[in-house]
Amino acid sequence: MKSTIAKVDTYRVAYPVTGYFKFFKTTSGKLPTRDTVVVRITDETGYEGWGQSVPSHTWSYETVESAQSTIDRYLGPALIGQNAFDEDGIRQILDRTIAPLYTTGQPIAKAGIDLALFDLTGRILEQPAAERWDRPEGRDQITLSWTVNPQALDEVGELVAQAREAGFRNFNVKVGADAKFDVQVCTEIRRLAPDAFVWIDANGGYDLDTALAVAPRFADLGIAAFEQPMPANRLTWYRKLHKQRALPILMDEPIVSAVDLEEFHRLGLLDGVAMKLSRCGGLTESRKVLKYMEDNGLLFFASGLTDPDLSFAACLALFGAYNLERPAALNAPQFLSGSILSEPLAIEGDQATVPKGPGLGVRVAEDKLEELQSPSHPESP
Repeated sequence: MKSTIAKVDTYRVAYPVTGYFKFFKTTSGKLPTRDTVVVRITDETGYEGWGQSVPSHTWSYETVESAQSTIDRYLGPALIGQNAFDEDGIRQILDRTIAPLYTTGQPIAKAGIDLALFDLTGRILEQPAAERWDRPEGRDQITLSWTVNPQALDEVGELVAQAREAGFRNFNVKVGADAKFDVQVCTEIRRLAPDAFVWIDANGGYDLDTALAVAPRFADLGIAAFEQPMPANRLTWYRKLHKQRALPILMDEPIVSAVDLEEFHRLGLLDGVAMKLSRCGGLTESRKVLKYMEDNGLLFFASGLTDPDLSFAACLALFGAYNLERPAALNAPQFLSGSILSEPLAIEGDQATVPKGPGLGVRVAEDKLEELQSPSHPESP
């Protein structure tokens, strides 16, 4: 098949944030938004594919400005005239244009391109993701977890109550700032929800001694796994914590490619991965990571970067096709409002339905896109 890329457009889209989440904070008295870069790739026959980059400057070095300018000035122009179906050739072009250093360069920006290409080629083929990947035995629905990141202990009961009112039964908990407080939070969650599936994510916040001390206490509470307990570059720390065997250790931030995962696995640093599609540069590399996990019996957990709309749809397609068994920390429904889709994703309680249409399975409504667009270069507050 051939589809010659003729045009790459980007749009800065801002989704209102509806609740407190530590990665999206109010600044200068303004309500926070979750800003993303929507990508449209058009081929010479007029077929379109849509994707989305979801940078978060409080989580990684990529910002919405850097993602958009990288696509507009470098990645997009480099793809003009290329065959959208040439997966290997496009990966080489992307890596030549924005080179790797330790691992993939600007993977979140590249994810928007990757999703748009997958959507474009899927629409031409008239195939949904699972069919295209020859994985018909996947899931039609993904169970979501409720993210708990309280600022005070007395907020935990209210957060659990909110989750139950919304139809959620399971929890992922943000920890890593204060180990004593974190244990108290998890103790309270376990008291209020004794049968819930609960896992914790420190976002690299602990040092080795703290992680070693607190892991057995979390294990006593029935916590399912310990995600990114320490900074991503402290590999010797991970080996020591992994040898403790108090809890399964998941890596998140450092798993950008399948090569990264293979090396960390061979070094004995982890038991599994909290899979993020956006962090890995999109569907193409994420599938390589998941294949390595399947082949080597690693634990498959899943999360996101508060991915809305197109990125959320891609996550559902990927996690459904690869039969994710555990609740996924895809928390856009919890924290964001607004949509650019012609028909919203089907989410009832904690059950998110995997889109079944071709490509990413969803369609963009350009009038809604325009409503949520924000200036590409807004004035500083």
